[in-house]
Amino acid sequence: MLAVAEINYIRHEVHNKDCGYSAVAKKMGRDPRTVKKYAEMEDFNEKPKKKQTRKAPVLGPVKAILDQWIKEDLKKKKKFRRTAKRMWELLRDHHGFEGSDRTVRDYVSSRKKEVLNEANEAAIPLEAVPGTTQVDFGEAPFVYGGEEIVLPYLVVSFPFSNAFYFQVFPSQNKECFLEGMKRVFHHMGGVPKTMRFDNLSPAVKKVLPNGERHLTEEFQNFVLHYGFEYEFCNPNSGNEKGHVEAMVKYIRNNFLLPGLHVIDLDNLNKELWGKAEKDRERKHYQKESTISELFEEDQAALLLLPPKEYECVRYETLKADKYGYIKLDLNLYSTSPRFALSKVLVKISYNKVEILNDDHQLVVSHSRLYGQYRKSMKWQPYLNLMAKRPTALKYTSFYDQLPEEWKNYFVACTVEEKPKALKLLAIILKDQR
Repeated sequence: MLAVAEINYIRHEVHNKDCGYSAVAKKMGRDPRTVKKYAEMEDFNEKPKKKQTRKAPVLGPVKAILDQWIKEDLKKKKKFRRTAKRMWELLRDHHGFEGSDRTVRDYVSSRKKEVLNEANEAAIPLEAVPGTTQVDFGEAPFVYGGEEIVLPYLVVSFPFSNAFYFQVFPSQNKECFLEGMKRVFHHMGGVPKTMRFDNLSPAVKKVLPNGERHLTEEFQNFVLHYGFEYEFCNPNSGNEKGHVEAMVKYIRNNFLLPGLHVIDLDNLNKELWGKAEKDRERKHYQKESTISELFEEDQAALLLLPPKEYECVRYETLKADKYGYIKLDLNLYSTSPRFALSKVLVKISYNKVEILNDDHQLVVSHSRLYGQYRKSMKWQPYLNLMAKRPTALKYTSFYDQLPEEWKNYFVACTVEEKPKALKLLAIILKDQR
């Protein structure tokens, strides 16, 4: 474009002095076509400059390959990513690339920045981004043992595609919360980039005045293990995770009412994977595609699973009473008579309570009890000890807790027979540790 002074001169000479284009061009030393262009121009609005793109005859054919590698590697931990030099070597050895390593390094460096900026900018509207989720618990009635009970179910929803997964649990505690998310990750073969939560107690100990959260140790370790970003709603702002709120209601109305008859939760949860996936064959409520088609984009954006599966457990040191029972959530679990009035290490998962010795070896394992004031007794550790002093058996608190059939049997035994009977019973019950 000519300088402003030159344009003004052209327009003055042509319009005010009625000079011809050729005459003005001769005076200025310009092409007559240039003079005509600016004399007749009517639109002087500033227009954005077009970005010049230089052709890359050497790099051009392999840019798509490099872009794919960059996107794949950004899902991995940094130590597992290919360096730019390694990418150049792979292009040279397997794709006939003849360019320099410097060309590849420069492209990879600039392209990584572009991809990261795109991801950061896109992450602002959470609902519109593939690979992001919202998480919450819901509740529904179930029929178990002829009795109606209310159980929670954990929902992981995908706002981009309108897909979801859900699993039913006996509680909303930390172990169930983490176990539910872990199951979803491993079932679909990847980890969401971002997960949004309400201020659930299994994840948040306390909401601080400045908006930060004091997180539970178990949740922090889980996040570190799987590498996703987390977001929390503002207090009393459930609308900030409106998608999962809607999915909680949708799941209850379409899959859990009227109350399902439950014999085994694990079997029920295996069936729920298929129910959630079958639901995706319907069209998205706004988009023209089916939910299953959109969910493919969610899956493509997932992070890679870590090599090891996370163990959703916590450890507590608890003191046993004089009978060898420890108390957890107002329920009693037997340990061994040798731990009476002593401290033991307890490994707690959503469905098991395991008593460990000082070497962290298993002493006895219980199914975890839910509800209050219940007792789980495993006799095997007690029998081994009593076999060493059978004459004292009848005078112990342990004897008082035995089933009547066992008491009658031991009364009928001779002194010599009791140790053998106790040892045999201990062997029979060994698998019940």
